[in-house]
Amino acid sequence: MSPANIFPDRPPMPDGYQMEKALEACLIIQQRAVDMGKQPFAAVLLGPDNETVLLTHSNLDHVNHAESSLVRLAAAHYTQEYLWTCTLYTTWEPCAMCTATAYWANIGRIVYAASEERLAELTGQGNEKNMTMSISCRKVLEGSQKNIDIIGPVASMEDRVVLESDVYWRPLREAEEKRKA
Repeated sequence: MSPANIFPDRPPMPDGYQMEKALEACLIIQQRAVDMGKQPFAAVLLGPDNETVLLTHSNLDHVNHAESSLVRLAAAHYTQEYLWTCTLYTTWEPCAMCTATAYWANIGRIVYAASEERLAELTGQGNEKNMTMSISCRKVLEGSQKNIDIIGPVASMEDRVVLESDVYWRPLREAEEKRKA
């Protein structure tokens, strides 16, 4: 397969309304995950029209993240050519594993609401539930052979994602602080 075949023209960039709508969908999935005792991470895959929801996912555990799990499903259901025209939305900046999985699946665009730095601040150093890596998804893609569009953090959504995620992380931080006292 030639590179021209797996890199068809991408649709226009999503506008602000489309991004907020997709990130709102992520927050609904994230809240459902938290209600089920899962970590506050969620991902949504939109089709080339920047409107159609193809797949959604939340974190299953510490190695089955929302983004990488969703992307593996997408790779099983859609062609590389089609995925190049799709957008992966996520509440939090994808980690190195999730970014690399999106790269190998040929996802053409990633939009995230809140940064890895904000996540590290929220979860704290040495949190066994989330050993945040200090490496941006852009850094992971440096030197890659694909020009994946990265949009994020989305300023209009970042504080909201942090606030809604803290419902999960705050009790864990407080318990750890109490344990150390």
